[in-house]
Amino acid sequence: MIDEQFRATWLPRLLSVVRIMTGLLFLQHGLTKYIGFPAPTPATFHVASLSGLAGAIEIVAGILIVIGLFSRVTAFIASGEMAFAYFISHAPRGFFPQANGGELAILYCFIFLYIALAGGGSWGVDAMRAKAQSTGP
Repeated sequence: MIDEQFRATWLPRLLSVVRIMTGLLFLQHGLTKYIGFPAPTPATFHVASLSGLAGAIEIVAGILIVIGLFSRVTAFIASGEMAFAYFISHAPRGFFPQANGGELAILYCFIFLYIALAGGGSWGVDAMRAKAQSTGP
């Protein structure tokens, strides 16, 4: 059995690692749409479209989630974007996520929903701000 002290120390840190990695992966989607990095921009991409709005959310949310600033609100917005993306883009192609290509949208949706509830963990700007407020000036 894992020692409770070990869990209390490492759970917030592991949450931060999950938040950082998820934010970096999410950021790639927006960067790909807008600047063609690390993959080519889709040929059908237009800034003034739902895909353009999604890309903007992915860039801003990705950066904020990576640094752990406004983690809960940002993750909630990103979770909603992924739910919307699933139902608009993937669900019409079939019921099963494996068949309609929606597994990643669902996974992002629920990871972001978890972060929205759990917070960003111990490594991030939110945690530094909370620590500074609790210790006072």
